[in-house]
Amino acid sequence: MTRGSITGHLLKYTVPMVLGNIMQLTYNAADSVIIGKKLGKEALAAVSVSDPIMTVMVLGASGMGIGASVIMSRLYGAKNMEKLKHEFSTTIIFGLFFSLAVFVLGLIFAPQLLLLIKAPESAFDMALVYLRIIFVGFLFTFQYNILSSALRAIGDSRTSVWFLGISCAINICLDLLFVVALDLGVAGAGLATVIAEAVSVALCLLWIKNRIPELALSRDDLRVDRELLGETVRSGALTALQQAAQPVGKVLIQGTINLQGVDAIDAFNIASRIDDYARIPTQSLGSAIMTCTAQNRGAGERERYRGTLWRGLLIAFCYCPAVCALVLLVREPAMRLLSPEGSARIVELGAGYLAVKSWMFIMPGITNAIQGFFRGMGSMTVVLISTIIQISVRTICVMLWVPKLGIVGEAYACLAGWTCMILFEFTVYFLRRRRMLA
Repeated sequence: MTRGSITGHLLKYTVPMVLGNIMQLTYNAADSVIIGKKLGKEALAAVSVSDPIMTVMVLGASGMGIGASVIMSRLYGAKNMEKLKHEFSTTIIFGLFFSLAVFVLGLIFAPQLLLLIKAPESAFDMALVYLRIIFVGFLFTFQYNILSSALRAIGDSRTSVWFLGISCAINICLDLLFVVALDLGVAGAGLATVIAEAVSVALCLLWIKNRIPELALSRDDLRVDRELLGETVRSGALTALQQAAQPVGKVLIQGTINLQGVDAIDAFNIASRIDDYARIPTQSLGSAIMTCTAQNRGAGERERYRGTLWRGLLIAFCYCPAVCALVLLVREPAMRLLSPEGSARIVELGAGYLAVKSWMFIMPGITNAIQGFFRGMGSMTVVLISTIIQISVRTICVMLWVPKLGIVGEAYACLAGWTCMILFEFTVYFLRRRRMLA
């Protein structure tokens, strides 16, 4: 990314990530469709109320991966391949011990976590079984995030997409086997996800070992570099906190939504999946901006990382009106597809929510672009503070507005949070611009 068209690099990097994230959401949606159609809305609610906890885990792992990826991108841009391997090894070893700790704590405290988010009593036992199985899968989730982040750090955003596609196909096939054919209930859906995640890790490891010499580790390479570990933990911890701040707020938001009843729970979580699809490209674009900025920063190409943010924002402004129109067009058919049979009320609530939320997609497009730039520059604290501002404003507004407006109140709360976030981020950018880009 240190040579050639910046816009071209951003698009080439973003498109494979979009496809990968779409596949990720597709097999999550497949879980919902199969569970909703086969087991009914109580089982769907059991999986839905576990989503915020799962998201905390996944985004925490993703945050550590992003933090390490920024360092690896900078080292790759500077052509320091020896230190790049040291960073990769350090991150993998740290990740192994960290994921084991989360796995053990998750198994022990799963009931307390479900009580914290006010899981409905009728779905509590099923949610507990599902959540504990998902904590087993975190052992693979963390390592996949590290491996895929390392590939993206060297500009390869395609390979992990192929492996994710294979994982998605395995997950859907195992859902059909475990849930539909063998009637294992929500436990079968959780088991299918864990096996699929394990396969994606194995494929990434084999690919790196055989095809990516910059990252292939020998036995002698498997050691922890204390200096890099400190930098990785500082960068990764801030990013993990930032990544986890959103879902922690969502746990509180989900608690407010849960008080609205099972129909509202299912409508909100199904509509959120559709919303996630719409916002995937701008999230992936943010990652592209981060990697391009970090590589050019490592290479000392000041003019290139100066222009990366603005080219990224231009792409976001071109995309968002189109996706708004698309969501408005397909919101009702999509809600019907993902909802259990005979759930007209769920479809009505979810379609009404999306009719409001779709007009706001430009806001996360802007925030993802500026956050990608700050991450690439190593300014993780700015990203953390802006995220805390956004989720705090959003959570407070949800608690005030959802009891009065229903789940549509959550959409307006998002707008309030994103507005505060953008004001803070661009204020910091213009105040620090000369120093950062000097």
